[in-house]
Amino acid sequence: MATRTDAQSPAPHAADIHDVIRVHGARVNNLKDVSIEIPKRRLTVFTGVSGSGKTSLVFNTIAAESQRLINETYSAFVQGFMPTLTRPEVDVLDGLTTAIIVDQQRLGADPRSTVGTATDANAMLRILFSRLGKPHIGPPSAYAFNVPSVRASGAITVERGAKKTVKATFDRTGGMCTRCEGRGNVSDIDLTQLYDDSKSLAEGAFTIPGWKSDSFWTVRVYAESGLLDPDKPIRKYTKKEMQDFLYREPTKVKVEGVNLTYEGLIPKIQKSFLSKDKEALQPHIRAFVERAVTFATCPECEGTRLSEGARSSKIRRISIADACAMQTSDLAAWVRDLDEPSVAPLLTALRQTLDSFVEIGLGYLALDRPAGTLSGGEAQRVKMIRHLGSSLTDTTYVFDEPTAGLHPHDIQRMNNLLLRLRDKGNTVLVVEHKPETIAIADHVVDLGPGAGTAGGTVCYEGTVEGLRAAGTVTGHHFEDRATLKDTLRKPTGALEIRGAKANNLRDVDVDIPLGVLAVVTGVAGSGKSSLIHGSVSGLDGVVSIDQGAIRGSRRSNPATYTGLLDPIRKAFAKANDVKPALFSANSEGACPGCNGAGVIYTDLAMMAGVATVCEECEGKRFQASVLEYHLGGRDISEVLAMSVSEAEEFFGQGEAHTPAAHRVLGRLADVGLGYLSLGQPLTTLSGGERQRLKLATHMGEKGGTYVLDEPTTGLHLADVEQLLGLLDRLVDSGKSVIVIEHHQAVMAHADWIIDLGPGAGHDGGSLVFEGTPADLVADRSTLTGEHLAAYVGA
Repeated sequence: MATRTDAQSPAPHAADIHDVIRVHGARVNNLKDVSIEIPKRRLTVFTGVSGSGKTSLVFNTIAAESQRLINETYSAFVQGFMPTLTRPEVDVLDGLTTAIIVDQQRLGADPRSTVGTATDANAMLRILFSRLGKPHIGPPSAYAFNVPSVRASGAITVERGAKKTVKATFDRTGGMCTRCEGRGNVSDIDLTQLYDDSKSLAEGAFTIPGWKSDSFWTVRVYAESGLLDPDKPIRKYTKKEMQDFLYREPTKVKVEGVNLTYEGLIPKIQKSFLSKDKEALQPHIRAFVERAVTFATCPECEGTRLSEGARSSKIRRISIADACAMQTSDLAAWVRDLDEPSVAPLLTALRQTLDSFVEIGLGYLALDRPAGTLSGGEAQRVKMIRHLGSSLTDTTYVFDEPTAGLHPHDIQRMNNLLLRLRDKGNTVLVVEHKPETIAIADHVVDLGPGAGTAGGTVCYEGTVEGLRAAGTVTGHHFEDRATLKDTLRKPTGALEIRGAKANNLRDVDVDIPLGVLAVVTGVAGSGKSSLIHGSVSGLDGVVSIDQGAIRGSRRSNPATYTGLLDPIRKAFAKANDVKPALFSANSEGACPGCNGAGVIYTDLAMMAGVATVCEECEGKRFQASVLEYHLGGRDISEVLAMSVSEAEEFFGQGEAHTPAAHRVLGRLADVGLGYLSLGQPLTTLSGGERQRLKLATHMGEKGGTYVLDEPTTGLHLADVEQLLGLLDRLVDSGKSVIVIEHHQAVMAHADWIIDLGPGAGHDGGSLVFEGTPADLVADRSTLTGEHLAAYVGA
């Protein structure tokens, strides 16, 4: 019998020594040679002020390199269909595992994309109804609102041996409603907003913004097409002329010897205005679209998007349209009651998916909810659903503020999910600002000390206890707790809402006080957005700042987005007696070598493209002749390289004094973006920076009431203080401010609180409290009251 002669423990296996993710010399965006070691199979939280480099380190370095390495394992043919990723600027990246990224990017705003299609719950329901639905109407596609019915018949030639022609018929049953084409609503264009029918085309009948009577590509193609009489008033057109004018298919015509395409007015308007994102349109064009187009629920399918056949097939008196309209917590209970051995594996998978909705705090959503209407936090949690029941281990999960949009009551549930993912043997990396989530971390990385160029270094790395004692900005503010205000402002009036019934609201009557800081709160899904956006946002004099993402290409920057570049260009043009268009890198002043991009992109097919600085302009984006024009001793490229704070001083006095530019820069500084450079591409801004850039832009609009939807999203504890100061200044200047918010510091700072609930979905939609924050804390009658009392230490 063998005996052990050596009592010492054996040396560790070579495979067990890779217990950290090593990052050395990371220089992505504002990171300054960052070197850290992140423990594997632990929960690591990355924190720091907004713009300090958290996203650059976690998403743009660690997660991006993991994805790039995985993509490289596929063949060149497959890589050709994948997004090309460049290797991040970093010296060493060791110990990476497969990264699953769950970010706050909005789900596609396609009108046919719903919560059900995004989570595959709809696909499983369609199979279920195709197997058990009575009457049986066809395969799963017959229940899909994205699939139209198709029928065809005719002769086909089969090229096999001796060619022969055979007759063939083909049909496919789809579930799409033919009237609304699966959208659930129909749009109607008000023709009176497009033209004045008492005038002829020659007299300038069109009333569409930008359609001038001498425009070669728009108006003149109608007047000189030969299809219409340009001197005849539109109201006197024959039936055929009207058909050609409004609906004609694209047709080649010759105008002054040039071949152009003539197209009916309705399809042309749909392509040029209605196919674009409304938020991305210029204000005057957006106002035209809102005037000219009305959306109504489809009368044929009653908004269900489905054909009559799909709605007629039922399981236990429930159709697929009824199932998708239920909130998922109710649908989960209905599916649990179904006991059909023939579809047992399908029912198990569907139950798991629907139970995940409830577990993650989204039990109030319905599967037919359009994906584009979800907030950033909701979209992130919807993406988490497919990972909750996963058996994968030793993977890296990367989260971007998973508590965004969550009531304090729901944060504990999210924390439990993060810990559960870690306990299965996964590495969990979380970018987060909320102290409740930082507190559960095994390891904390604090970036800073400031934002932008003042950030990009690791200020602290270690345990949560060590962070509390560390002298960093996060350490200082970690134990901060807002206090209730001693003096409250007196309302100057009230905004009356009566019988609000949007979504889950139950005939809500409430008076929102004006002239004060009013906060609307309640658990996620209680009806806050339905109440405010449904009853307040559309009113005259109301400026609404929602959570919609900023859209912009790498050519967009803070100067173009805020409209700041217009007064700057005019000031340069006036000082040098030339055209303003010369001072735009997207117009006449653009460097011809790189077309004003500053860099030249080389596409290398399935390999990552290469961006090289343009040799002609050295990355300045402008022609050399344009850079000879100066204002206050600076050329346009030097002005765009300035930070907001520098530019505010530059345009505030002396030769460069420009009041219009100074006002915009003042608003950017007010929201805490003084460190941003004017020409920094929007694509490099963090989520919190984009939110505040949007706020600064809307602050310039004329309105007496501001509605802000969760303005603390993406903000560090220190930035929240600055936001509260900004809200105070807005109210003290005579504005009314209504904030939809979960952050206890904002609630404590309010003059008036409106709390909705008591739960989410059909358990919410009622007014459970209205009054001062002190009364809410004293009552503790609602979930919000309990958490606010604990927060202020009452």
